Amino acid sequence: MSVHVPSVSVNYAQTGKSAKANELGMRPMQERAYDRRGEQYLLIKSPPASGKSRALMFIALDKLHNQGLKQVIITVPEKSIGSSFNDEPLSQYGFWADWSVVPKWNLCNAPGEDGGKVNSVRAFLDSDDRVLVCPHATFRFAVERFGIEAFDDRLIAVDEFHHVSAGEDNKLGAQIGQFIARDKVHLVAMTGSFFRGDGVPVLAPTDEARFETVTYTYYEQLNGYEYLKALDIGYFFYTDSYTDHIMKVLDPVLKTIVHIPSVNSRESLKDKIREVEHILFGLGDWQGIDPVTGFQLIKAPDGRLLKVADLVDDDSAKRDRVISSLKDPAHKNNRDHVDIIIALGMAKEGFDWIWCEHALTVGYRSSLTEIVQIIGRATRDAKGKTRARFTNLIAQPDAADEAVNEAVNDTLKAIAASLLMEQVLAPRYTFVPKASQSGPQEGFDYGEGGYDPKRCNVGFNEETAQFQIEIKGLNAPKSKEAARICQEDLNEVITAFVQDKTALERGLFDPETVPEDLTVVRMGKIIKDRYPELDAEDQEAVRQHAIAALNLTQQAKALVVENEELRASSNTALIDGVRKFAVDVRELDIDMIDRINPFGEARAILAKTMSEDSLKQVEAIIGAKRVSLTLEEARELANRALTFKKERGRLPSLTSADAWEKRMAEGVAFLQRKAAEAKNG
Repeated sequence: MSVHVPSVSVNYAQTGKSAKANELGMRPMQERAYDRRGEQYLLIKSPPASGKSRALMFIALDKLHNQGLKQVIITVPEKSIGSSFNDEPLSQYGFWADWSVVPKWNLCNAPGEDGGKVNSVRAFLDSDDRVLVCPHATFRFAVERFGIEAFDDRLIAVDEFHHVSAGEDNKLGAQIGQFIARDKVHLVAMTGSFFRGDGVPVLAPTDEARFETVTYTYYEQLNGYEYLKALDIGYFFYTDSYTDHIMKVLDPVLKTIVHIPSVNSRESLKDKIREVEHILFGLGDWQGIDPVTGFQLIKAPDGRLLKVADLVDDDSAKRDRVISSLKDPAHKNNRDHVDIIIALGMAKEGFDWIWCEHALTVGYRSSLTEIVQIIGRATRDAKGKTRARFTNLIAQPDAADEAVNEAVNDTLKAIAASLLMEQVLAPRYTFVPKASQSGPQEGFDYGEGGYDPKRCNVGFNEETAQFQIEIKGLNAPKSKEAARICQEDLNEVITAFVQDKTALERGLFDPETVPEDLTVVRMGKIIKDRYPELDAEDQEAVRQHAIAALNLTQQAKALVVENEELRASSNTALIDGVRKFAVDVRELDIDMIDRINPFGEARAILAKTMSEDSLKQVEAIIGAKRVSLTLEEARELANRALTFKKERGRLPSLTSADAWEKRMAEGVAFLQRKAAEAKNG
């Protein structure tokens, strides 16, 4: 048994903006970053294929020639990514200098272990050359050996910055903190996903506040493509062995990267070679191996000769030949060079195959970050490529299976990844309190009928890819930091929320959950833990903004799925969905938004993809772990009860028909019982 239902389907306008260069040869994201080139600490958040590497080249050249810095050190997580910073004749496209790296200073290409390359870093620091490229590990070792001060007056650029964290055991994160404290270097941090799979913050709040942020959203990137028009993301539940079902979703007509599960995972058959062979035989009749490329040759049932790159093979010589063939620049623009890539730990972060139309992943990967990176392999723009998709094959939880809890966890993680991608693929939200003096903003389209002062309005600015939405009762952020979070970091807040196991379990599988337990209590806790330096009013403002962004995206998606007319509106479907939701509810009110279960639409999709028996089994497993209240939750509920009393002149009632009022009363009663127990000791 297996069922596949796309959970996300987003259409884009094909404006071509993403690829259009200005007079200096800069694409939109690069121009936006270059405008901030004078900042000492710069954080660039931008999706795969948006041109972060070249943006850094422009900024680095300016810092060397116009800002008095001695040298540039670029550090990357994997050696393969080092090639992104190879020589570029930027002057041919209008810039005032070319980018050049002396070959011996690209340590990603140098032989030997990372630790052994530290002496090369010292030699570079003592030289008159200007640019060094090295792996993260080499950089960490060099900082440990030579000290922070050895890098004074230099630009340090950290690619794939999500590898850094504020955690105590992250050496690179600690070193970045030391550089900021000494304040003698310039830092450029670049990432396509400014969050980590383990939920640990990338930077400490005090350090993050030092950075000027340049954000280029997925929506801006994909909406500005010339060819790619739609992206589908979905999960596919199967029973028994994945190899019995993979051909139902592996369409050999599509250029596909298949990631088979780790040998230690539940989905693995514990024989990766046999798993690859099963996929190869499922594609057709094996014809041999191409002696030049090392690709497996398969004759498909329709007569086509498929070229399959096997990156799972343990024979390093064979695998290296295949890798070399995939990287051959002579074939970068040749769509027919390879048809399918089968990988296990490779072909993810930094891997560039513009023709990839389908990223097919078996089992949940190690983190949300990895999922985002894999999806990024399919979202490159290429001629003739109008649609891309990501499919996650997941083993359906079975109560009879000893590993049922692991299966449930994998399901929760896959749904979290889906929810997160829905959020990052949407336009940016700006929320404003609805007030009597509210009025239309220049540059925003308010849909048919225009701005209506009698209701909450939804405006959209196509140029900035940004919503402006009026919400009654919304708290506006007071401090500069809270305003920055509401403008720049809502996706990071939502990431932490959808990764919260308690929130996911309750929202998806506990029908008795009161939505405000999630939107107010759980999200409130996440905000307080993440931003303890904010006062209570600003914490509440951030909470409201984050929940509004998440719930509006979910409700708009649901309306698009249900409404054929909205689906037909193509690239404006999500925008029209948000507007329709605002009209349908008549008045966007923060209390109403808080009463929506953020996981309700994901649950509806689960009900279609999982068998009824499996869904009930999972609900029973979650129900068995249910805890009525924790002390921390009761305190939060009691605080909300006090606000309730101020507004209504009475405390919440345990007998109220309103579930949220009753829940607040339960929190008060819980604390009263605890106090009585302590007194009677």
